[in-house]
Order: sequence, then C-alpha cells, then structure tokens
Amino acid sequence: MIQVNDKVPAGNLGQMVDGSMVNHNTDELFAGKTTVLFAVPGAFTPTCSEAHLPGFVVHFDEFKALGVDQVACVAVNDAFVMDAWGKSQNAENLLMLADGDASFHKALGLTMDTGAFGGTRSQRYAMVIKDGIVSKLFVEQPKQFSVSSAENVLANL
Repeated sequence: MIQVNDKVPAGNLGQMVDGSMVNHNTDELFAGKTTVLFAVPGAFTPTCSEAHLPGFVVHFDEFKALGVDQVACVAVNDAFVMDAWGKSQNAENLLMLADGDASFHKALGLTMDTGAFGGTRSQRYAMVIKDGIVSKLFVEQPKQFSVSSAENVLANL
C-alpha cells in the first residue's frame, strides 16, 4: 500500500469536461500542486452520497484558504457516472475523477473486493498530495467513515 512520502503512481484518471471525456495523466495532474484526493467505494452509494462527498463540497473554501489547489474525488466508476454524481451533489468545484478499471487503485494498493456489490472497488481514503508526493494519508478500516472525512483532513492540514 502507498505510504506517506511515496510518489503517486503514474496512471490515468478520466473526467468529463464540457461533455467530452478527458484522461488525466496523474504525473501531470498532481505536478506542482497541493491536492486533496479522496476516494469512495462507489458513486451514488449511501455513506458516499450522504456524508463523504458532501463534506468536501461544504468545506471546499476552507481547503482553498489553507493552500490546497485542487480537491478531487475518485471512485472505481466510469467518468459519466462520476460526472452525473458530481452534478447531483453540487460538486462543481471538485474534480470528479474516474478509475474505471481500478488500475490506479491497484497501483496504490488500495482496492477491496466487494463481490456482487460491484467487484473490485477502491477502499475509502483521503490523501494530501504535494507535487506528486503523498504528504498525508488517511485510510479507513472496513465499513468505517471517520479518518477520511473532510473535517479530519482539514484538522490535519
């Protein structure tokens, strides 16, 4: 599993931009920026929709005030689903990123098998990335939601 002071692995994450699919190379996406990246097991799922994503939407301005350049949500879903979920959650200030084949999360070592629920998914986590290097990492225990919350990440910036 990725650790603090590790470089984020190279990979591609999808995003819908003005109705078109864009693939972001992670080396370029995180270069020269401070990014808060948080992952959810699935878009439109209960905890993710009721607590995890909304916390980052509500506290976005606080992250910016503390020097965070971008806040990004990622899930093992396709870019169309992530775009629709972001719109439904008023997350226009966040990057809604898709890891459709879970390759990015496999490289991070942060996957879990959810069986019939959805197969391979991301574990729930948040990390602070500074110029491509993980400076803080908050990985949840299974079926938990506390350390990766927006409030906890803010308290640790």
